[in-house]
Amino acid sequence: MPLIDEVRLLRRRATSFLSRALDSLNSGDYDLAVFLAEQSVQLHLKSILLEKIGDYPRVHSILTLASILKRLPECKDLAELLERRRLEARSLEDAYIASRYLPREYAKEEAEALVNFAREVLRHGELR
Repeated sequence: MPLIDEVRLLRRRATSFLSRALDSLNSGDYDLAVFLAEQSVQLHLKSILLEKIGDYPRVHSILTLASILKRLPECKDLAELLERRRLEARSLEDAYIASRYLPREYAKEEAEALVNFAREVLRHGELR
């Protein structure tokens, strides 16, 4: 698959995960909403790295991906957002782990905040 097609596929999946996160939020399934928001952000960041440097690490850490983005001048705004909102990024990472290994429930307010954070992240890095 050509690189640009892979980038578009990851972006489409990221957008779909965000859409499903919003659906889950609206239906009161807050745990799933947060998990889907994390998946959305993770895929979006990987798509940006793939577009900019031709690859991305096979990791699940938003903050690890953010540390790589920070080195790219054209990703300065996104890197600053992720640094400024580090608590939300870390909370999304925790949601990824908790979904598999820990019993964790999210309140409506937590889920809303994290889904909105994911929405903000996805506003950065549109394909040119």
